[in-house]
Amino acid sequence: MSHTTVNRAASQTPHQDLHSEQGALRGEHPGRSRNPVIKAADLAWLEFEKPDLDRAEVFARDFGFAVAARTEGELWLRGTFAGSPCMVIRRGRASRFIGPAFRAAERADLDRLASATGSTVRDIGVPGGGQSIALLDPSGLPVRVVHCAEQLPALPEQEPLILNFGTDHRRTNVTQRPPREPSRIQRLGHVVLETRVFARTLDWYLDTLGMIVSDFLFLDGQRGRGPTMAFIRCDQGSVAVDHHTLALHLGPGTGYVHSAYQVTDLDTIAAGGEYLAERGYKRSWGIGRHIQGSQLFDYWRDPDHFMLEHFADGDLFSCDLDPGWAPMSASGLAQWGPPVTRDFLGTNPSPAKLREVMTALRDDNELDPARLLGLMKAMSS
Repeated sequence: MSHTTVNRAASQTPHQDLHSEQGALRGEHPGRSRNPVIKAADLAWLEFEKPDLDRAEVFARDFGFAVAARTEGELWLRGTFAGSPCMVIRRGRASRFIGPAFRAAERADLDRLASATGSTVRDIGVPGGGQSIALLDPSGLPVRVVHCAEQLPALPEQEPLILNFGTDHRRTNVTQRPPREPSRIQRLGHVVLETRVFARTLDWYLDTLGMIVSDFLFLDGQRGRGPTMAFIRCDQGSVAVDHHTLALHLGPGTGYVHSAYQVTDLDTIAAGGEYLAERGYKRSWGIGRHIQGSQLFDYWRDPDHFMLEHFADGDLFSCDLDPGWAPMSASGLAQWGPPVTRDFLGTNPSPAKLREVMTALRDDNELDPARLLGLMKAMSS
């Protein structure tokens, strides 16, 4: 099944073979579970620990978050859309990612998960109140599923610019001056995680949370061994949702890679990027447009070296689209933009990275020398 109902021109493009129009071969992963425990509605928020909440709040405001609540030990961040917060940062001895929280479609889903997993539903101190259940995915990453008692109200938006197109002149006698200010976050879009046990972790999210795959990536010459990356969305039936809410990829590490936050448009991304650069923050990669998901993107590092993405104009898929399959490559990460950086790919050599690779190769997991070499080749192609 094609990912688009729009007729494409017959002409070829440099990425014609990387737009995931190719479907699965016989016997390959279907990209969904036949009988999931629940169907999570969305990604609710991400949980971190950091020793300096004041510094974290300064970056958060510069990046475009609003503060939903602040105590001595917790910082809750939000976007402009009504709903739950985007992120909670708790005071801790070291900077680390704790795990994601997914939003249950209804309160009864928590009871269903508790019965299936032997877990307990507990109250959680989210602004507005709520309940949650704590799980572990096969990578050992804590995963929370939540149901919030109240939604945060919407905040004022950054309005999209009125644009002129060819002979369609919507703006006359008015100049275009996007303000140099933070790219106001609207909502949390997705999180990307690395795992050494890709196949088991993928199946866990499909079986437990009812998520479905939008696109698979595989290593050149190793398709028969199965995919090594999956872009996964929530299943809301006929309602079209983000191309991916979660992305998983095989690698020597475990845990957080980056998270992405929706903003208004390209000018918002660019002007907000100028604002961040003027304040000394480091751009990791951008600005460009992705292939899988099609988002306009710009990646930044916070003071604790976590990577965060501003994005706009992403693809939306309903439940009736099957997964696409494409080879994994660095050049296949974007349709246009600057060359992908070593910082974004995580391929900068370091003693810590070498130890991570050696540990992964010694342990019992899905990363072996052939797959490691395949990943290295993909990230340089």
